[in-house]
Amino acid sequence: SRTRPPSARRSWPHPGPPQPSAMSQKEGKSKMPMQGAEGQAAVKKKTKKSSHAHAGSIYKVLKQVHPKMRISKQAMSIMESCVTDTFERLSKEASHLCRLNKKDTLSSREIQSAVRLVFPGELSKHAVSEGCKAAMSFNAGRSPAAAAGDNGAAPA
Repeated sequence: SRTRPPSARRSWPHPGPPQPSAMSQKEGKSKMPMQGAEGQAAVKKKTKKSSHAHAGSIYKVLKQVHPKMRISKQAMSIMESCVTDTFERLSKEASHLCRLNKKDTLSSREIQSAVRLVFPGELSKHAVSEGCKAAMSFNAGRSPAAAAGDNGAAPA
């Protein structure tokens, strides 16, 4: 077998030395939007979602149930995604119920129905019970008119 010397080998497809880009050849032009008085470009920075939105609450519940137990970052991340997924499923189902009933307001009734539809069996019964208990304690701290069913209107 014949081998060619490295200088004679073709490196196919090699166009040759790199050419400067057309953008760099234009003088005074850049890819960045113009800043200053003449060309105000509205550049908005994207805010990153907090990846630990529920971590504090998860940690508090863990300490209530098992005071001596700790949780790793990876386990907390898994719990975060589980809580976020559950919240998204409940909110999707509740908004679907609102649209079916042609209502504009998402109330506790839609949330309760969504919990019954999304969670299985005994878990839904416990969740509804805990939700009713939380709503009662929330309404107990508010004004008597709001607790009687004033639909969240501000007291006069």
